[in-house]
Amino acid sequence: MSRVYNFSAGPAVLPEEVLKEAADEMLDYKGTGMSVMEMSHRSKAYDTIIKEAEADLRELMNIPDNYKVMFLQGGASQQFAMIPMNLMKNKKAAYIVTGQWAKKAYQEAQIYGEAVKVASSEDETFSYIPDCSDLDIPEDADYVYICENNTIYGTKFKTLPNTKGHILVADVSSCFLSEPVDVSKYGVIYGGVQKNIGPAGVVIVIMREDLITEDTLPGTPTMLKYKTHADADSLYNTPPAYGIYICGKVFKWLKKMGGLEVMKQRNEEKAKILYDFLDQSKMFKGTVRKEDRSLMNVPFVTGDKDLDAKFVKEAEAAGFVNLKGHRTVGGMRASIYNAMPKEGVEKLVEFMKKFEEEN
Repeated sequence: MSRVYNFSAGPAVLPEEVLKEAADEMLDYKGTGMSVMEMSHRSKAYDTIIKEAEADLRELMNIPDNYKVMFLQGGASQQFAMIPMNLMKNKKAAYIVTGQWAKKAYQEAQIYGEAVKVASSEDETFSYIPDCSDLDIPEDADYVYICENNTIYGTKFKTLPNTKGHILVADVSSCFLSEPVDVSKYGVIYGGVQKNIGPAGVVIVIMREDLITEDTLPGTPTMLKYKTHADADSLYNTPPAYGIYICGKVFKWLKKMGGLEVMKQRNEEKAKILYDFLDQSKMFKGTVRKEDRSLMNVPFVTGDKDLDAKFVKEAEAAGFVNLKGHRTVGGMRASIYNAMPKEGVEKLVEFMKKFEEEN
């Protein structure tokens, strides 16, 4: 069985050399005589793994010293609650709703205080990013929340919102490590790793230290306090140890590739191949306003449900899998994360051309 081109939105394609390395170490990690899956998270070998992973991530993203890195569980969705529990001191926060995940975060925040929707693109099925240069942000809002890249709808904030001095909290699950980022512009930057970094089960939270306090909402469980995990260096309880080990390997792969500047160039190149084809195709159309297009997730449609279904089926038979779009958009979606080789996108476009001629 040969490897397919996997365009899944997450869990998603991982670098082949990382998978091979993990396979080689499966039964015996560096002479320990056991797998990382089996070793104590308190062992010397594991301590090195998690510390190196953090050091490599700090280097890749240029994370300032006054930010903590936490490897947590519960996926990005658990952060929808943890953020208000820990940061909603005034019981008020501003949310910019640009897709399903931002909307879910906004709904979750309503449990804990007043979540104010200051901008939204729901009026056009989240196919654009609203203008966020001059929003009506309540003075006493504790933070402004965005989902920076919208996995389902294929949109991306190209400029961060003007938060008018408020802390910015960003879910970067589907654009994590796809390009350089100025961490100091954010109070919190977090994401599930199962799209661009590793296997499902780990969420990475990068948080400015002054935001990590004991002062959480009453009733906040010990496990949902950032301070619990920050103070214990992500080892308060058993972390998702194997997942973190794979993330660490991906960080090393990214460094070897040349870091985030190089990844950005590669990702722009890959996305351009697909978008250029969509822009001239008579059959396929992109669904996103051009200036807001994501480099990671590319939704497209033919305008005919039956034709969409036929395309997905024939693509799969040809080795291009997981191209069916999210049910809220329909059509197709190609997720082209860091580990998707350029050749995968080129071959997909070749296949789309052929499909267009035949239909």
